[in-house]
Amino acid sequence: MSALARMRLAAGGAAVLTVAAGLGIRAFGAGDVAKYGGDALYTVLVHVLIVLALPRVRPWGAAAGALAFSCAVELFQLTGVLADLAGRSVVARLVLGSTFNAPDLLWYAVGAAAAGTAHAVCVRRPARAASAGRGSRRRAEPGRSTAP
Repeated sequence: MSALARMRLAAGGAAVLTVAAGLGIRAFGAGDVAKYGGDALYTVLVHVLIVLALPRVRPWGAAAGALAFSCAVELFQLTGVLADLAGRSVVARLVLGSTFNAPDLLWYAVGAAAAGTAHAVCVRRPARAASAGRGSRRRAEPGRSTAP
């Protein structure tokens, strides 16, 4: 399996887990935990969808894109257009929201930071394992001494 296919597979799995976490926090959480946890998870999901579409994207590029998208949607709520859409569609209400809430912007940043950090850690681990594997191959080349 190619590296791009592995990245897309991982992003797809992360999307499923993120949606499950969002549904879980909505079903079992209450108050600010459910509200702001959901905001952070919204941005995590946007990050994961960016990686799914663009598997070569750098972690912090995806995080910045997810944060920009989330903030743009929140600010667009100031126009009233999304409130109108939310009144007509449950999906629009869940995906786009309906009313502006300034603290949401902070929690989008928390979600972007968490997603960017997790993505960076996941990208570095395979790279380290690959470089460790290359290093062991160099020592095993004929004609080279591995003795100190």
